[in-house]
Amino acid sequence: MRGKRGLCFDPRAKGLLLLLCVLASSMAPSLTYELGLVLLIALFGLVSGKGRYALGGLMVYTVFYLLTTVALGGTAAPLQVTLIAFLGLVHKVYPCGFLAGIVISTTRVSEFLFAMQTIRVPKSLVIPMAVMLRYLPAVREDWRFIKDAMALRDVSPSLQGLVSRPGMTVECLYVPLMMSAAKTADELSVAAVTRGIENPAPRTCLTPVRFGLRDGLAVVCLAAYFLAGRYW
Repeated sequence: MRGKRGLCFDPRAKGLLLLLCVLASSMAPSLTYELGLVLLIALFGLVSGKGRYALGGLMVYTVFYLLTTVALGGTAAPLQVTLIAFLGLVHKVYPCGFLAGIVISTTRVSEFLFAMQTIRVPKSLVIPMAVMLRYLPAVREDWRFIKDAMALRDVSPSLQGLVSRPGMTVECLYVPLMMSAAKTADELSVAAVTRGIENPAPRTCLTPVRFGLRDGLAVVCLAAYFLAGRYW
């Protein structure tokens, strides 16, 4: 679902932003550069109407940033080296996941399919991506239902609950979630075929889908940031 009070960006622009984010994160020259990248993503989420998500993601990354700074300043103990390696992986993956969450939550499947059709992307690639756009929100909704059911049985889905009652937590959380995820994937695939996702006729969309000035500015800004870190 798109943001309530935010700007609407073209799905093609969001795809380019994701590609640039992957390149910038994988080739980041410093930790400060990674922080700047996350700040840009948070700004994009803010203008897209996902202010709470953007601020929450920025706060979580700030915690990882401070923890990494502290870990790099200590002695090279084995545990510290392991922690630094784990945090290094987090810094590479977190910006991409952060931006992907904003893109998925603000992109409608119909707009995505129409935009991909205009640039002639093969359906063998478009259909799995379209199902994925509906899959993650559906799994998140199932997660809420499972948490409510666990609360009735006085089982906490937190790390503390996993440590104190591991058997009950796995039985009440992970097993239903995996079964629900598999069932949801099958249902979404059947629903997509029923609604004509494989129809060879050209698709139409009630919402105007255009690559406008705001899309170009967003792509240029992130591309400039990537080039600045790569060559400057």
